[in-house]
Amino acid sequence: DDDPGYEDADTIEDSLGIAVIRHHEKKPGGLREVLDHFENVEEPSQLCMVGDRLLTDVVFGNLHGMLTVHTLPLCEGQENKKDNKVARVVRTVENKMLYGDWWGGRLIWKYKLGHKFWKGDDECPLVLKEDSMELGVLKIAEEKKEEL
Repeated sequence: DDDPGYEDADTIEDSLGIAVIRHHEKKPGGLREVLDHFENVEEPSQLCMVGDRLLTDVVFGNLHGMLTVHTLPLCEGQENKKDNKVARVVRTVENKMLYGDWWGGRLIWKYKLGHKFWKGDDECPLVLKEDSMELGVLKIAEEKKEEL
């Protein structure tokens, strides 16, 4: 178990004021627990999965038809010292593969999954900006998109 007693989940809820869904099955499994958390959700496409892991969070959302947003990790440096070492290495490899300047990364950016409700970047761009500067991975993603 990554969070025994859900102590980290409780801390995130208290700090950010958002609910953390507690689930026993590892992603990309656990859809039932996610859907049960939301009373008025009838299908997964009504949800947005936000996460820092491509092969768990983003794949989970995409497999179930959710809109997905890939973010930077919530914590860095000393705050992130309890992060799973394997997950940290895998996250780095995932990001380099998707956002790196190699032929596979460029091919991935050309392919877009459709979504039931979100009509795409042209109508509703998902790149976040802070003080007119794009953030971390999102900046890299936008640069790669412009190169294509």
